Amino acid sequence: MTNAVLRRLAGLGAALVLALTLLVAMSPPAIAQTGGLEPVEEPAPAPAADGDVVDYDAWERAASSAENLISGGVASTAFFETRRAELVRWRARFLSAESQNAARIQTIQAQIDGLGPAPAEGETEPEAIAARRAALQERLAEAQLPSIQATEALNRAAGLIAEIDAVLAERQTQELLELEPTPTNPVNWATALGALAELARLLQSDTADLLADPEVRANITDAAPAIIGMILIGLILILRGRKFVARMGERFLDADRRRGRTALGFLVSLGQLLLPVFGIVLIVVAAEISGLLSDEAVELVEAALSLVIGIYAALWIGGRLFPDHEDRAAAFDMAPKLRAPARRTILWIGLFMGMVNFVEVVSSLDVIPPAARGVLVVPVHIALAWMYLRLARLLRRIRTDMQEAETSSFAPGVLGIAANALRVVAFVGPLLGLVGYINAGEALMVPTGLTLFLIGVLLALQAVVRDLYALVFRKTAEDANAALVPVLVNFALFLAATPLLAIVWGIRPERLGELYARILEGFSVGDTRITPGVVLAVILVFAAGLLITRILQGALRSTVLPRTKLDVGARNAVTSGVGYVGIALACVIAVTSAGIDLTALGFVVGALSVGIGFGLQNVVSNFVSGIILLIERPISEGDWIEVNGNMGIVKDISVRSTTIETFDKTDVIVPNADFVSGTVTNWTRGNTVGRAIVTVGVAYGTDTRRVSEILSEIAHGHPDVAKFPEPGVDFLGFGADSLDFRVRCILRDINLLVVTKTELHHQIAERFAAEGIEIPFAQRDIWLRNPEALPNATPRSEPEAEAEPDTDTDPEAAPDPRDPSPSTPE
Repeated sequence: MTNAVLRRLAGLGAALVLALTLLVAMSPPAIAQTGGLEPVEEPAPAPAADGDVVDYDAWERAASSAENLISGGVASTAFFETRRAELVRWRARFLSAESQNAARIQTIQAQIDGLGPAPAEGETEPEAIAARRAALQERLAEAQLPSIQATEALNRAAGLIAEIDAVLAERQTQELLELEPTPTNPVNWATALGALAELARLLQSDTADLLADPEVRANITDAAPAIIGMILIGLILILRGRKFVARMGERFLDADRRRGRTALGFLVSLGQLLLPVFGIVLIVVAAEISGLLSDEAVELVEAALSLVIGIYAALWIGGRLFPDHEDRAAAFDMAPKLRAPARRTILWIGLFMGMVNFVEVVSSLDVIPPAARGVLVVPVHIALAWMYLRLARLLRRIRTDMQEAETSSFAPGVLGIAANALRVVAFVGPLLGLVGYINAGEALMVPTGLTLFLIGVLLALQAVVRDLYALVFRKTAEDANAALVPVLVNFALFLAATPLLAIVWGIRPERLGELYARILEGFSVGDTRITPGVVLAVILVFAAGLLITRILQGALRSTVLPRTKLDVGARNAVTSGVGYVGIALACVIAVTSAGIDLTALGFVVGALSVGIGFGLQNVVSNFVSGIILLIERPISEGDWIEVNGNMGIVKDISVRSTTIETFDKTDVIVPNADFVSGTVTNWTRGNTVGRAIVTVGVAYGTDTRRVSEILSEIAHGHPDVAKFPEPGVDFLGFGADSLDFRVRCILRDINLLVVTKTELHHQIAERFAAEGIEIPFAQRDIWLRNPEALPNATPRSEPEAEAEPDTDTDPEAAPDPRDPSPSTPE
């Protein structure tokens, strides 16, 4: 029973170094970077310096050594990387030394400029000024010397680093394109089988020798309690840890669906990965404490640990992306029946990814000849390619489901691209291995699997980000799904994962560090160097200035200006002006505080101003017009205006345009230039007094003086009509159908124009009806010249046509008694 348990523990506790094996699996080309078994040289100490003075003698020795190393080209990759790290440290010193004495140089240069321009050739200047200029020039050259030396050394260090990078990149390429014995040769099969048998015999012999060693037995006896305890704890964590965490997570999530539960559930689910791995590590540590592992066994156990980690990582990511509970959302809109096949496919991919690293470790052992490597590795690549094809088919089916559900075209398009890429990798990777390019095939197969795992983690984090957003901003789940902030955060996570993807695909970390250093160095504009730190400083200072401006605007709007005698329009003008001035000052202060010389940007601004003048002349015109409107204030918010045939109330005056709300409750956006160059009618500018005009006609024969008296009484009696100037009534004249009158009255509030005119019309109609005054309407008699020409008309005899109409039977033919004029045929 004890031997069976030990065999089971040996099979489960397969390795100790978790992080090292995972990194080895993540970057297969890194095998080529180690340069064999040559020990790695310890990094050289940081270059010595006396205060701010760089030891250029030590730098010359280091640079000469690096040049000789590059010229020889026979050193190992590890040795090259050590020299490169030393050069990077030197380069950092030189970069900081470039700005040495900057303040002193600026002061001396200002002193020289204060002496005036240097005399032209053939001219002289006073002796005292010439002597002073020469002394200052000497001091300037002395102050500039450290910067010049640092710049020269910096360029040399950057060049040497680039040369070492070229050497390492060439070696990496050669390693990838190395042609090894093909696994399709049957001769290599026998070699591989014999090597595996020899490895098994060696492990058995080493284990028997260790068991026979009295010192090992004594060690096992002394450490038995610790070994047994670690093995028991490890077994409990392996057998029960994952299920316990799963049940706890389900109860936790099902008990409460409030905000933040998804994020906490994600953290709890990590226990499904960490607890079993920790249990395996405990068993491995127990095996090492026992002393029963030989050197080869230790390497195999470490490789087996990466295999187990791959399995549990696949189980975890599969459960997060495609949960077995249909009520929980999956990573994609897909049919529930596809979740289980997706989880199984991910599990198999994790298993074969661990197998790739395991067989690579087996192939690197001394007892395994190079001809056997392809026989061991390529079959695992083929199995992994089969899983890639299965995953590609699943992705295509998920893509079809998303298209049928009318999901946005972005996600189905990405899934289609991923499926096609997996099919290409599944075909090309094993083919390269079968031909003999095993390193190239592995550099394609393994990074693909690690990329899938990293993308899966990022997809699992999307729900966590949305849940945290809902928790922080107190939003519902629906609002969080439709919000922009979670999308931006997830996009930032994908960008942050880009360096990891680069390392996975064989880019050396040193190259990424070089790219990062180049970005930190920035670029020069004239005598000014723009770096990310400078840009960040500009953004922070500008944001602080903008915040202060907004606070000041709020204080003016709510506290200061209401206590003044300014009207609403003037208050808005002052607030807007403060905002524009504050933004301009924030820009200037932000640029100058970051040390950027504005004169260096003068040429760039001058060149851009030409394009701005032509391409943005309308925008600039509207902007200037907006400033004029805020200063002169011909219109203000709340005014009733009419411009370009649009009448309404001014709602907002911005820099470029003004918003008018018409009486139909529609917004009209009018460019500010129209207010300056066009004609604007402001009904309420300065005051609300305005005039109302009411016209009315009465029938001929009516007493005109009586009509004037009635209209005057109505106008004087209306409460909204001003007493001074008093209303007036005008007899306009004799119209075609009526005697026309006009009522003129001044209103205290022109905003009541429509209401007042409506009330005046009502009173006029009521008084005229009471006084028996008739308001005429136009009438016309129609005489047909040729009625027989009309269709379906019955011709009449000439006497009938000439007969007078019978007014008793035809009332329409009778003359209208209200019309004093004789009827005129038309």
